[in-house]
Amino acid sequence: MNRKRNGHLKYGLDFAALLALLLLFLGWSLCAGSVEIPLEEVAEVFAWKLGCAPAPGASSAAGIVWEIRFPRALAAILLGGALGLSGYLLQTFFRNPIAGPFVLGISSGAKLLVACLMVFSLGHAVRVTSAAMILAAFAGALASMGLVLLMAGRVEQTAGLILGGTMIGYICSAATDILVTFADDTDIVNLHNWSQGSFSGISWENTAVMCLVVLPASAAVFLLSKPVAAYQMGEVYAKSMGIHVGRLRAWMVLLSSLLSACIVAFAGPVSFVGIAVPHLVRSLFGTSRPLVLIPACFLGGGVFCLFSDLLARTLLAPAEFSISTVTAVLGAPVVIAVMMKKYQRRG
Repeated sequence: MNRKRNGHLKYGLDFAALLALLLLFLGWSLCAGSVEIPLEEVAEVFAWKLGCAPAPGASSAAGIVWEIRFPRALAAILLGGALGLSGYLLQTFFRNPIAGPFVLGISSGAKLLVACLMVFSLGHAVRVTSAAMILAAFAGALASMGLVLLMAGRVEQTAGLILGGTMIGYICSAATDILVTFADDTDIVNLHNWSQGSFSGISWENTAVMCLVVLPASAAVFLLSKPVAAYQMGEVYAKSMGIHVGRLRAWMVLLSSLLSACIVAFAGPVSFVGIAVPHLVRSLFGTSRPLVLIPACFLGGGVFCLFSDLLARTLLAPAEFSISTVTAVLGAPVVIAVMMKKYQRRG
């Protein structure tokens, strides 16, 4: 009984630590940038929006904080959480610690169809809605996932599966680069920045659409906690518990693809978050229970992406790194450590 109570206390403290980091990076993101804004002015802007204070003066702080930095920070939290959950689902589905939407080529497939849609719309002066971009990304993610699943039925070794997924990613990325090359000169810069991954230019409208997609999908993943826990014990055990394994696997594929598609539609492909976050969270909480790890992966992904975006736009302000550059630097060592640990166990 005491052990159970201590475990719950530890989980509560770990969640509190992640939440504290999230709030710290959020406040830092609102203040830092090419224009430094004191925390007092940021607080005044929020008090004004909440109706607790009069409108701020004629300074540009209100526009910068509310129209640029705050929606961008919320997007980083939402999409980072989506990537963390997508990576967790894929690692559970394939039973592979280095499975992730970027490594398996799922993000690249989504990127290819979104690039096709963007080039077509720009060439014909047609406005693309956020819903259309998500649907295109979802279709591309499902197509890539289908190819990966087809290989999974023919390749016994997981190393071959990862290699095949990586090749799918390279092919889709090459096709995307060709599309960007043949785009109009005035559109190449925007397409190139998006194809490298960036949270810049996120609007409140985009953030609202993200909430409509990411939050229900994340809630659906959380509702799968108990079936996923049984699935981790093996398919035979899951079936003995009355779980329809085929239906569960289908839901895991659909939800992981939808979550991956959402971030590609708005921010382009973001590397290593989906692989690194589940391992970091698992190490922090010291458990493999889906009931704990699923919300922790969402919160951890938000912290990881918010911090990465903060570094991307402040290290060389006013210039920016692509978000994938920073996430690769932070996430790649985690992946290397996981691989070394895996092969040491085999040895």
